[in-house]
This record gives sequence, C-alpha cells and structure tokens, in this order.
Amino acid sequence: MESMSRIELIASIIGAFLAMMIASFFTSTMIEAEYEPMIIASTGASAMLIFGFPHSSVSRPWNLVGGHLVSAFVGVSCYQFIANELLAASLTIPLAMLLMHVCRCMHPPGGATAITAVVGGTAIHSLGYVFLLLPVFFNSIILLSIAMAAGSFRDENPFTS
Repeated sequence: MESMSRIELIASIIGAFLAMMIASFFTSTMIEAEYEPMIIASTGASAMLIFGFPHSSVSRPWNLVGGHLVSAFVGVSCYQFIANELLAASLTIPLAMLLMHVCRCMHPPGGATAITAVVGGTAIHSLGYVFLLLPVFFNSIILLSIAMAAGSFRDENPFTS
C-alpha cells in the first residue's frame, strides 16, 4: 500500500474531484444522460487508481490512455463483428487484456470501457469507432492533465519521470 503525505492526499482528493467534475460535465454533453453512468464508471475507476495509487504501474500515463483506447477499440470491434451480444461482451475482457499486454498498457478500468462499448446502448453504438475519441480519449486526457497538475505537489511525480 502506498503511503501519501498529507499534502499529497489533499492534492489527490482535490484532483480527483476536479477531474471527475470536468469529465462528467463533458460526458453528459456528448452522451445521453441514460448512458452516461456507464462511461463515468470506468473513468471513476481510473481516477481511483491514478489519484489514489499514482506510483502504481497501472497508473502511468500510457497505461491510462492506451489501456482505455485499446479496450474501447476491442469493445467496438466486438460489438460490430460479433452478432451475439453475450458472446461479444464476454470476449471483450480477455481480448482487451491480451491487447493491453501486447501494447504494454495494462489498465484494469479499461475492461469496463470495453464492455460499455458492447452493452452501452444505442447512443454508444451509434458512435462506432468515434467512441474511442469521444468520450474515451477525451476523458483520459482530462484525468491525465489534472493528475499531472496534482502531481506537482508530490515529492516524486510519476507523470513526469
């Protein structure tokens, strides 16, 4: 378990709040309110990792951004090429895991991103591969930017080393 100084903890808590507030706002403008919670769930899990465990390998910038993009690609591809939704959803995790391993960007919340692309409903399905950019890439960059700013209060900033 990582230990944080009081200032690191405060910076992380404020950073997580701001990141989730901004990501939630922009996601709600891009996606119908009915589908927003599914996307924000994986974003929230990422926020817990990068703000709560900033020195963990799964919290590195490439893991955050690459893990979500790879997983979103897998999820959209499974939805588009596998007619059976149960089979498509079931394949997203092992395929996303494999591709994240190959790309060296393991980020566990990416699993939720992959499944969301399959079971997320018409608003998400209608985006097709645009889902990778809006909201997945966009939310990852929001989290990363704020994590980097919050990291400036830490003794060792994992996002700039």
